[in-house]
Amino acid sequence: MAVQNDPLALKLTPEMILSAYAHGIFPMAESAEASDLFWVDPDERGIMPLDGFYVSKSMKKLMRRDHFEVRVDTNFLAVITNCADKRSDSDETWINNEIIELYHMLFRMGYCHTVEVWRQGNLVGGLYGIAIGGAFFGESMFHKERDASKIALAHLVDRLNVGGFELLDTQFITNHLRSLGGVEIPREQYHERLHNALKIKGDFYRLDGGGTSEACLQSTSQMS
Repeated sequence: MAVQNDPLALKLTPEMILSAYAHGIFPMAESAEASDLFWVDPDERGIMPLDGFYVSKSMKKLMRRDHFEVRVDTNFLAVITNCADKRSDSDETWINNEIIELYHMLFRMGYCHTVEVWRQGNLVGGLYGIAIGGAFFGESMFHKERDASKIALAHLVDRLNVGGFELLDTQFITNHLRSLGGVEIPREQYHERLHNALKIKGDFYRLDGGGTSEACLQSTSQMS
């Protein structure tokens, strides 16, 4: 991937972050303890096609049991701090205190959003990302219970489809995202899709199907 290796010398602002996303780049930190950020512009960009998200029969059955409640934008700090926690499959996180501070400001400005999965009053999974125009830039997700992050992603895809979005950027592709339909595309193709998506005015709140996970099943595509 293409990376600006030199640490960012200037103090980043929310406006700088939004401009960076609109130009196809995003900031990361080496670890939670790192004091510097750097720009990333991958040669191959991960995206989740909004007409290609895959939900298995077992996942569909789990969501219909309605053990989970899906909420949007109710507890940003809880979501991002859970995303920043070290996980069993990773020694480090790229979310440091500056990232948390910047994206919290973006949340208060209305650009950053969370999809949260709750069960019995406990936050058990979720994700956060940035919405600009008709593009949503997924940043990170977590789960404390099996499949909770999948439910969050399913709800996000449904919400973006209903809201008229055209691009769901996942930055990179993991085996988990690939199993759900995620793909990699060349940087040039990504920038073209981004350019077209930014011309659209997506509505993140258009989905009015209710707060439970059952609502995700109404328009998510390619269920088997």
